[in-house]
Amino acid sequence: MSDQIKTAALEWINENASLIADAHQRAWELAEVGLLEQETGKFLADMDALPGLSQEAVPYRQVRCEGGAGHGCGHCGYAASALGAALAVKEAIAAYGLPGTIKCFGCPAEETMIGKVFMVRDGVFDGLDACLGHHPSSVNGVSMGSSSAMNSVKFEFFGKASHAAGSPEKGISALDAVELMNVGVNYMREHVIQETRMHYVIEEGGHEPNVVPAYARSWYYVRAPERDLVDRYYAWVLRIADGADLMAGTTHTVLFQSGAHDTIPNRPLAEMVVANMREIGAPTYSAEELAFATELGKSIDREEKLTSLRRSDLPEALDLIDVDLNTRIYDPFGEDRKGGGGSTDVAEVSWNTPTVEFGTACFIVGSPGHSWQNTAISGTTIAHKSTLFAAKAMAATVLDLMTQPEALARVREDWEKRMEGRTYRSPLPAGLTPPLNQFGSQGKH
Repeated sequence: MSDQIKTAALEWINENASLIADAHQRAWELAEVGLLEQETGKFLADMDALPGLSQEAVPYRQVRCEGGAGHGCGHCGYAASALGAALAVKEAIAAYGLPGTIKCFGCPAEETMIGKVFMVRDGVFDGLDACLGHHPSSVNGVSMGSSSAMNSVKFEFFGKASHAAGSPEKGISALDAVELMNVGVNYMREHVIQETRMHYVIEEGGHEPNVVPAYARSWYYVRAPERDLVDRYYAWVLRIADGADLMAGTTHTVLFQSGAHDTIPNRPLAEMVVANMREIGAPTYSAEELAFATELGKSIDREEKLTSLRRSDLPEALDLIDVDLNTRIYDPFGEDRKGGGGSTDVAEVSWNTPTVEFGTACFIVGSPGHSWQNTAISGTTIAHKSTLFAAKAMAATVLDLMTQPEALARVREDWEKRMEGRTYRSPLPAGLTPPLNQFGSQGKH
């Protein structure tokens, strides 16, 4: 009966493939950034695009909207695959009278670690038996490596304006404080574990050289393999900001944006996803699609591609040096990797219920994350096929969990073992509300 139910769900996805592809393409065209997803918010799951990555769906650099955003992380596919899977499972539940409830969550601002962190804190994910997510990738499979825990924080420095030439002695430069803080953090890098990542931008530093800046603002990400390390390094960064005040004569305000934990993987759930991927079969591509991928692949420097493959957790990764679209389906991989890379608010969910976020091949091999190449291919039928494949794998796995109590028990057991000695505590300060003006000025001028 379980196979019959899964077959019905997969057939529903086939019959409604154009609906799911249209949702994918519509989200790609809208390309709304985090917390500004007014139109994309009518879809579901991760949906935010990235500032400055506007790109036409062509295999060469061509901006679609000057200064606009683009789906360089493929969240248009994430949203559509979750929508398609949820609708297919809903149909199967109705047709076969299955007990249980499924939920499909609309999650804004994954890129800046906002959506799920606040949603978890507010109990939105409470009561789940398990949770599945999908992310476009260059790989079909499940990475068992943990993401980095992180804090996102802005620092506003306040000084005093004056004529930079006529009366510099009367000014206090907020920009000096920002730059001194940056120097301090850069010296700090030598004395943290190598998997740590700290990066920043200066969002505002003044308006003209002849005026001592009375206001300046920087935005920091502090990442490390585990949450307690982030807390330790973040406290160090806060002390450096205090030191910048002492040197520059400024005052400052800390604007905590969000934080995230490291991911808790789940091997039984990952193996279920991979088994369903193999049963369904990876997409095949037309000659036109393969030609597009080949042309796009020419924009990737071969040495950079080789370096990324060497850093990869994939088995036999170097065999992909001359491959553009990777159709292989991998066993769960990379469990030895702890941090040292990006972060995700999916981690917050994984600390509260068994969770897997799997990948389906959409991007070409060697393409950098958050790149125009990823934006370009996300607007093509190659990406549509990735999204449909993901929707099928997700729907099939959800139905396995609903119809096979013993499988769900194994998933829960694995999660409980990994959570031994761990207690979830939200990284958000008490009373913090989502920073809805995150990409705008937050200071007094």
